[in-house]
Amino acid sequence: MSRQLIKRLKTGDQKAFKEVYLLYYDKLIHLGKSFEHGFLSPDDFVQETFLKIYHNREQLKVDAPLDKQLYVICRNLILNNLKRDKKVISIHGNLVDPFFEGLTYSEDDLQIKQKLFYKWVAELPDQQQKVYTLHKIERYSYSEIAQLTNLSKKTIANHIYLATKFIQKKVAEH
Repeated sequence: MSRQLIKRLKTGDQKAFKEVYLLYYDKLIHLGKSFEHGFLSPDDFVQETFLKIYHNREQLKVDAPLDKQLYVICRNLILNNLKRDKKVISIHGNLVDPFFEGLTYSEDDLQIKQKLFYKWVAELPDQQQKVYTLHKIERYSYSEIAQLTNLSKKTIANHIYLATKFIQKKVAEH
């Protein structure tokens, strides 16, 4: 079954992707919860795992068990993020995304970077901005955001993903 499912995924079969999502979502969440998280939640990593699978589906190995491939991708995303999280800048009790990582700043520079970050957050579409702010800045969980906004966890994860990509693009341009 796993081989056939991988072959269907590689061809871009949306039903196969949905099947994999439904089959492995909870298992990957459980894997994500076994790690100590800083900035991102297990839901973020699972969402990123499925996005990575979707965008790189041609690279899936038919001879390797699908669950192992998913676990390795998810685990690597988590471990890479944990390394990055050590570089998150903490200002006045709020976390600023690790977009400016690896650099040292004077107090004035930190204030400028913080203003830029919040300016970019303000440029997000309203719903993305609300969800991103609740999760990344105010540290609400996906479940809490879902209750506040009546959005599904999948929609919340998508908003956070898109907002993060937007801010990363702004940093690259800056």
